[in-house]
Amino acid sequence: MRKLALILTLAAGPAAASGIEIQVEGAANGTIAIDLYEDIAPKHAERITALAAQGAYDGVVFHRVIDGFMAQTGDVEFGKLGMDMRMAGRGGSDLPDLSAEFSDRPFERGVVGMARSQDPNSANSQFFIMFAPGRFLDGQYTVVGEVTAGMEVVDAIKRGEGRNGEVLGQPDVMVKVTPVD
Repeated sequence: MRKLALILTLAAGPAAASGIEIQVEGAANGTIAIDLYEDIAPKHAERITALAAQGAYDGVVFHRVIDGFMAQTGDVEFGKLGMDMRMAGRGGSDLPDLSAEFSDRPFERGVVGMARSQDPNSANSQFFIMFAPGRFLDGQYTVVGEVTAGMEVVDAIKRGEGRNGEVLGQPDVMVKVTPVD
């Protein structure tokens, strides 16, 4: 398995810039930079940063990857490498769910959204990166950021082949996620 140093730079705008550095092992290889929209999704952006600071994302896999759609990760409860992957995607963190922060930002290629259940106010720790536009998600899911560099790395993430995009075998994993200024 090749090692992937994946850096997600989460920019908060002129008032405060913060980021996270993610080291990933798997099929992809390279660096991804993501700007978080603290102006339009402040609670969701804060949640990603807080979970990274706690080390909650360390060892979490990309459990659902659908070619032509998106790559999903962030299940800190059931999505850790070495766990029964049949549960991946069903969990969250021990923090309360977040209320939706819908905006007029469209789901285009490279946009980062928060995953949730049927309830719009159920986002917690999981997020996804769009491979292609998904305008049917507009106004239905919270847009939390966008990739600003490294889409070729996102494009290289191992695709799912199982039920609903489930990654079979060895998924790509976020080995270490560290906040950076």
